[in-house]
Formats: sequence, C-alpha cells, structure tokens
Amino acid sequence: MKNKILLASALLISSYSAQSLAEDLKDQYVSDWWHQSINVVGSYHTRFGPQLNNDVYLEYEAFARKDWFDFYGYVDVPKFFGVGNGNDNGIWDKKVGSPLFMEIEPRFSIDKLTGTDLSIGPIKEWYFANNYIYDMGPNNANRQNTWYMGLGTDVNTYTPLNLSLNVYAKYQWQNYGAANENQWDGYRFKVKYFLPLGDMWGGKVSYIGFTNFDWGSDLADNGNTSRSNNSIASSHILALNYAHWHYSLVARYFHNGGQWEDGTGLNFGKGDFTVKSTGWGYYAVIGYSF
Repeated sequence: MKNKILLASALLISSYSAQSLAEDLKDQYVSDWWHQSINVVGSYHTRFGPQLNNDVYLEYEAFARKDWFDFYGYVDVPKFFGVGNGNDNGIWDKKVGSPLFMEIEPRFSIDKLTGTDLSIGPIKEWYFANNYIYDMGPNNANRQNTWYMGLGTDVNTYTPLNLSLNVYAKYQWQNYGAANENQWDGYRFKVKYFLPLGDMWGGKVSYIGFTNFDWGSDLADNGNTSRSNNSIASSHILALNYAHWHYSLVARYFHNGGQWEDGTGLNFGKGDFTVKSTGWGYYAVIGYSF
C-alpha cells in the first residue's frame, strides 16, 4: 500500500460565534443563512497516516442552520501552495496526490421533520446525523470514501458551553486499498463543544473543540499488526473572529491516527520507518468570510 496521508480541516470557524456576527451584519454576506469562508491552513505533524505530515493548503468552509437542516463541511485542496514535507502529496503531484479532500456533516432534525418535541431532560433535539468523507486520489490506492450515519443531539448544559453529541455506524467504501473496503466496519462517537471567551482586539474570542472516538473496526484483524481497530482525534481550537476575517490556532491530539498502530515498523519502498500515529499535531489558520 502506498503511503497516503489524509488532510483534515482545522475547523476554523465556530458556527456559534460566526453566526452571531453574521446576524448583526448579514447584509455584508452573500447569504444570510449559508455562512462560508475561504481559508489558508498550515498544518504541522498531523498523524492521519503512519508518518508525520506537514502541508499548507487552501480550504473552502461552510456551515448553516435553518429550520430542520444543520450543516458543517469543508473542501481542501491539498498542497495548493506547493509547500509540504517529503510525505506530503497534493493537487500538483499527479501520480499520487489528491486534488481534493472533502468532509461534510449534514444533520436533519427529527423533531422538526415530524413536528414532535422529542426533548428529554438536557437533550434539546434529535437528528439523523451523517459524517461523509471523500478523498479524490488518482487511483484506488490513493482514495477514500467513507460514510458515517446515526443519531445526533444538542445538549443543554445550562452554562455558556454549547455541546452536541453524535454516534454513527460506518460504511467503508474505498480506503486506500485497505482490507476493510466495501463493508460496514466500526463506529464513531463525536463530541463537539464551543465556549465563548469574550471580546479581544475588537473581535470575538472562543474555544472550539471536537473529539472523534472510533472503535469496533476489523481493520487490524487477521494479523494486520500495523493497523488498529480504534483511534482518537481530539482538536482544541482558539479562534478570533471578526465580521469577515478570522484566525485560529489548533492543537490536535491523535491516538493511532488513521487507524495506524503507533510504534510498529513499516517500509513503503523507501526504507524502514516507525509508525508515528500517536501524539500532537498543530494548525494555524487565516480566513475570510463572505
């Protein structure tokens, strides 16, 4: 299997703080409900694959919340600026690079679609939740196509902290030629949280985070010691938002990132190396909302 590193969004914008700004200045945006931005993202030591990866890439990001529809998503153009380390492949690397990486998270309110109040205690609303990931690599060994589907909720914490929970089953189509393709393979529990921290330098400062817990996969079965049946990715974001410009610093912790077993030995034809899929990666982001 060729070494393929996934690229992921730094989750720059919080749909809470940016939406608050958008309500005040909605006449300055293309849409008053479809909130979007263009971002430049620099990543360092991300661990979605077996080797550390650095990249600078272009990103389109959008979020929306209207009636029964809740949405977050982004499209990345990997290595758009031609900057990255030796493990990094992107749009200009025709034989192995990906011209596009996409992740969307549409949720559909069961309460609003059925006209029924299904709230229970602190659970405010229920959703049919989805998390779809697609990497447009040039061939099957460089391509991913994954759909998570399940239930989601919004939780009333009775504090300024906003919290949502989602649990999914995963259907895995293409996965860079891995053994778990074209089958149901495991589960994901996603926690998303947002906490406003106040005003600074004329903008709004917030802490944003999300954690993905993946478990129950069969990828490491049958003696595949370099892969793992579980993984964790936990992002912690400090964001500064203005009406149009926004800035973020992100620290993301990986445990067996990309379901690669940390500390095992591999060789992809360029010499032996040790898998480094557990540890911290970092992002810096600057973007413009329109």
